[in-house]
Formats: sequence, structure tokens, C-alpha cells
Amino acid sequence: MSDTEELISFCLNSHLPVKKELKSQKMVKKTMQELFQQYLQIDILDYLDVASIKQLLQNYPDVPVPAVECEWDDYFFLLYLNKIEPEIAKIPMLMIYEFPAPLKALSTLKGSDPRVCERFEVYINGVELCNCFNELTDLIEQKKRFEEQNLLKKKIYKYHLPEPTHFYSALENGLPASAGIALGVERLLYSICEIENPFFT
Repeated sequence: MSDTEELISFCLNSHLPVKKELKSQKMVKKTMQELFQQYLQIDILDYLDVASIKQLLQNYPDVPVPAVECEWDDYFFLLYLNKIEPEIAKIPMLMIYEFPAPLKALSTLKGSDPRVCERFEVYINGVELCNCFNELTDLIEQKKRFEEQNLLKKKIYKYHLPEPTHFYSALENGLPASAGIALGVERLLYSICEIENPFFT
């Protein structure tokens, strides 16, 4: 998290044609739990199973809910995209961290609070800039998660995922503690600079 914040700060203080309104801005840091408490007055960590979050959505009739059965993350993002994202677009620079555990994907759970996973995203003026998580290197846990997801995919979407044998082999051979981040450089330049084309063509 600190490396990403330092990179953005470096770019903001460089000789790039940075937007004036961003020069004096500080990164706002919020957990996903804090965002839901702030904008919807609910604790999203009280709704970590499919039945409860589906029931929660009934409180928001303006949020479209599919008639078919969905996964937890489908219901979560219906709420997030319709109710939270329009609000965070008003924050110049925002880092969201500690996502609810059902969104863990290949990330680790927080040791002191397994209700959340170690992920973060950064937004500049509502544009998602990057997505990062702490890599889960436990082979047994990875296999367990894959099997659980495969059962869900088969039940809800009627398809089967092939086992990632090469990935399992890499974990079996040993993968050091690491984190991965997908940061779009063109998005960074477009978001902070007074330019129309981030590729300088």
C-alpha cells in the first residue's frame, strides 16, 4: 500500500502536467467496512453469507436484482456499484482496503480478523487505478478454494473449471511471501494529468 501511495505522490510532484486540484490532495484511506457504514449506515461484515446479503438488497428497491440465483460477490457488487461507487467518485484520491472475505479470490485473509481479506484498490476521481492483494501461497487452502468455487460455478452457471495444475505445481515447489498489483500506467497518467491522450501520440 505504501509503495503505491509513494508512486502516486512521486508522479503528482514531478514535472508532469498534473491537474492543479490534485496537487494539494492527500490519499483518503478507508476500509470497505467503513465505506458501507459511512454511506449506507450498515456493517457489510454482518452480511457475509448469500442469504443475508440477498435479503439486505431488498432494502434498496432501486438496485436491480436478477431473478436467477447468484453468488455472494454478484449481490455485493450490485450494491457497491449502485450505492457506493457514485459516492466515492466525489473523493479525489481514495484507497480502499480490507475487503469482505467472500471477495478473497487468491488473496490471504487478515490474521487478526478473518472476516476480511488483504486486498486494496485505489481510485482517483472515481476511476479505478489499481487492484492489489497479498498472495495466498498455501497449496491446501488454494485447492480448497478452487473446489468450492468450482461447485458454485457448476451449480449456478452450469460450467466446470479445469484444475490449474501448473499453478499448483508452482505452489508445491515453493512460492515466497509476495503481493501482486495491476496498476494501469495509462490510467494513472490520464487521471492525474491535464491531457486527453495518456499515450502522448
